[in-house]
Amino acid sequence: MWPTSSHPRAFHERRQRLVARFPGPVLLPAGSSRPRNFPANRYAFRAESHFLYFVGRGVEDAALLVTDGTATLFAPEPDPEAAVWTGPTPSLEQLSEQLGLEVRPLAELSPPPNTATLPPQDLPSAFWLAELLGRDLEAGDGANLEGVDAGLADAIVDVRLRHDAAAIAQLEQAAVVTVAAHRAGMARTRPGLREAAVRAAMEAEIIAQGMTTSYGSIVTVHGEVLHNERHDGLLGPGDLVLADVGAETPEGWAGDVTRTWPVSGRFLSEQRELYELVLAAQRAAIDAVRPGVRYLDVHRTAGRVLVSGLTELGILRGEVEELLQRGAGALFFPHGIGHLLGLDVHDMEDLGDRAGYAPGRERSDRPGDRYLRLDRDLEPGMVVTIEPGFYRIERILERAEEVGELEDALRRDVLGKYASVRGIRIEDDVLVTDGAARVLTDALPKTADEIEALVGA
Repeated sequence: MWPTSSHPRAFHERRQRLVARFPGPVLLPAGSSRPRNFPANRYAFRAESHFLYFVGRGVEDAALLVTDGTATLFAPEPDPEAAVWTGPTPSLEQLSEQLGLEVRPLAELSPPPNTATLPPQDLPSAFWLAELLGRDLEAGDGANLEGVDAGLADAIVDVRLRHDAAAIAQLEQAAVVTVAAHRAGMARTRPGLREAAVRAAMEAEIIAQGMTTSYGSIVTVHGEVLHNERHDGLLGPGDLVLADVGAETPEGWAGDVTRTWPVSGRFLSEQRELYELVLAAQRAAIDAVRPGVRYLDVHRTAGRVLVSGLTELGILRGEVEELLQRGAGALFFPHGIGHLLGLDVHDMEDLGDRAGYAPGRERSDRPGDRYLRLDRDLEPGMVVTIEPGFYRIERILERAEEVGELEDALRRDVLGKYASVRGIRIEDDVLVTDGAARVLTDALPKTADEIEALVGA
């Protein structure tokens, strides 16, 4: 599918919701691109997500000023000479017509006193903004905001937490293309290829459908490395491929899906046992996604299924609830069950835990809970990922300080029978509704039999 754009009315309504929540003056920069190694060779520009949310298009070096209930976009005047190299750029008048928003030259920008802002991610924009507003700002330091900036951050979190119809439509588009990418990756898989060949097939599908990747693609036979972005490994016939790949729409909305499949097209018996356990944990967690349910409890639901299954397989021994209290699940599932999903693949994490953690809640120091990125009560309109996993991570399992008193609960002889499994993760994008959750990426199969049918097909 070729991506479609949201109507300018959607962005006007978002700006109005922000004004209702935070009436003071607001300035949101779009940010700047960065040179890769010399000024003319630059990384692709991707605007700040807060800017995209209220404008809908990345306009480099621009800034949105909202004051007295009125929004104005200030943007650089187009350089006529640049058209030789990059093609024609819309005039400010044309841009205004396209966006349904007043657009004025950047040189005219003069924000009123006490204007609130959020620090951009790139240093030049942060310097420019600090000079313009006459106060210190550090690039990307959204976790330590004070004064009016903190108030603005809270308001934006409140506006962005629950997605409107335009946002959900964008997330659905990202989901469709993400699903297509995973199907392409499974079809391309063969023993003897490098991981890069599978990655190329997946990203080619995304690019061909007018999108880009929403984060660095993880396509690896080393699934025990949680964020492995190397792609030089060879696919062996007994290996599992773990692919965590997502598409991003031109408006910036993200897909985020993980599937794990056998290189040979057939799971070994021990691989299938652990795969089906992870799938059972994911299904239980998705079933737990309901309005009013605490996301921490969704996380613990998955952990309970995993620990129960690992005791049935003989990898762990002991009573399930006691093992959970002792943190046994973190030996094999050290990360959280997922995170918010929206304009960012980890939505609004540029603001630290302000978006992910409800007021009064803080990160736990318990193994298995301490890396949880979200601890809010779920509400209709939220989109979250559900992504349990099983990993044989040497740094955890081979260090006494990590295993600690759980050594007596860990049956290493039984675990050794599962040496063909390095890592398994299954992830979907899930919309919270008034009732049962809706899996936006449900079109991508995930039972063991379905996965086997897609590999090499």
